[in-house]
Amino acid sequence: MLRVPTSGKRLLSALSGQSVSPPPIWLMRQAGRYLPEYREVRGKVASFLDLCLNPELAADVTLQPLRRFDLDAAIVFSDILIVPYALGQKVEFIEGEGPRLEPVRDARSFALLDRARAPDLLAPVYATLERVRAALPPAIPVIGFCGAPWTVATYMIEGGGSKDQAEARLLAYRDPELFQRLIDLLVEVSIDYLLGQVSAGASVLQIFDSWAGSLPDDGFARWCVEPTRTMVRRLKAEVPGVPVIGFPRGAGVLTEAYVTETGVDAIGCDTSLPLSWISDRLQPHIPVQGNLDPVLLLAGGPSLDRRVEETLSALGGGPFIFNLGHGILPQTPPEHVARLISLVKRG
Repeated sequence: MLRVPTSGKRLLSALSGQSVSPPPIWLMRQAGRYLPEYREVRGKVASFLDLCLNPELAADVTLQPLRRFDLDAAIVFSDILIVPYALGQKVEFIEGEGPRLEPVRDARSFALLDRARAPDLLAPVYATLERVRAALPPAIPVIGFCGAPWTVATYMIEGGGSKDQAEARLLAYRDPELFQRLIDLLVEVSIDYLLGQVSAGASVLQIFDSWAGSLPDDGFARWCVEPTRTMVRRLKAEVPGVPVIGFPRGAGVLTEAYVTETGVDAIGCDTSLPLSWISDRLQPHIPVQGNLDPVLLLAGGPSLDRRVEETLSALGGGPFIFNLGHGILPQTPPEHVARLISLVKRG
């Protein structure tokens, strides 16, 4: 079994099921384009992927929001598409467009994926984590993460992002055996990747299933819940002291099944879930995380203040981690982030 780092009493207390007042707060994409210091670092490299694979610069970017704000955790700066890259799929990020990949849609293209090369290609992320862990006090945990197999598979099959993940769903219907092989491969590589992050200093893990909401209930059970359950079970066997947060974005009422069937330690809630539903249906069973609208954080002002108060009132009495319902938008003024954190911290 791997040695587990011990750090982050506030966040880890909430993840263990305790009510913490005021609740801990970290933000998805808290390191990124809304910060001028990030844009300065980004200008030093040719591409986004180059930044993710440069441990010195990626560590600096990871730490930038902690230097500005009173956050309760760092999350390693990387991207969920590091895993396809590590499997040998061509991955590039086009400025103004997003990720572009060579699609994997048949047995021939699947055969080109090479798990054996993944440890070496993922090593820069581990080096980044080691730098971040060494730079932070023990009270601040570092969050490691990966994309869920379903979500990563959609990018690999589509060749990039899409509105409805239709190509991935089509392959799953037409060739479920090949699709299952891809999911199984992603499960194995993702487990190894998360364990490597723990070895490098991560003390919390999050699994991002950003496109979980595009699946019908039977597909959700097969392609979202089942792979995640396998990952969580294996992670618990190796690093039982490391909590796992699941984030099945867009799952709606299926979030309950995700909570009860995957074994995650906490559930990330997206903006669409009502606070009363989260409080009544999820929080009695599991710590909850979320779910402020990133657009509201962009807008700021009295509406932001009111919603923060409503969220704290609805969820602050139980195990709760304040976060967004998705990542910080690039246009967000840093002053709004500072305001949000001050509102949460004062309770």
